[in-house]
Amino acid sequence: MSYYSFILKKIDEITHRISPEEFNNFIEFVLKAPRLYIIGAGRSGLVARAFGMRLVHLKKKVFIVGETITPAMRRADGLIAVSGSGKTTWVVETAKAARSLGGKIAGITWDRNSEPAGLSDIIVQVPSEALPREVTGYTTRELMGIPLPPMGSLFEISTLIFFEACVLELMTRLGIQEEEMKKIHANL
Repeated sequence: MSYYSFILKKIDEITHRISPEEFNNFIEFVLKAPRLYIIGAGRSGLVARAFGMRLVHLKKKVFIVGETITPAMRRADGLIAVSGSGKTTWVVETAKAARSLGGKIAGITWDRNSEPAGLSDIIVQVPSEALPREVTGYTTRELMGIPLPPMGSLFEISTLIFFEACVLELMTRLGIQEEEMKKIHANL
């Protein structure tokens, strides 16, 4: 099997293991939040920002944590915290701050037992990693016996696909067509 085929197969396996209930809970979270804040670091942050852009196209009020023009969070606003491992300090500390401000939190992670997951009102587990070495005595790579994409790539790609499915669901629920979204797309 080629690496290309292998990665497509792994992404298909991972995305099919995302809970439909968690998907629906996340859609409700996005629909109910008066304003949404997005956080993620590195490549997870890029995926989160891409989703934030689509939410703007869907007429949601969206802010990226850390940007100079991001306003103060208010009670009942939502934070979408994306961290595969759940160990990214900036994401963890932002989730704690959001919780203390009365914000609602949606954690997107592969580790249901991570600190951001524990702070979250809802969790979407993107099951892209096997149990850690501490539990099994082996890494995912050792268990599989074949190379996997490095450094969380399966999480990031699977999360992007999850978010794209969310966009389609939100378009349907909000009754927004692509032509309407294009009018809001950046033009500068």
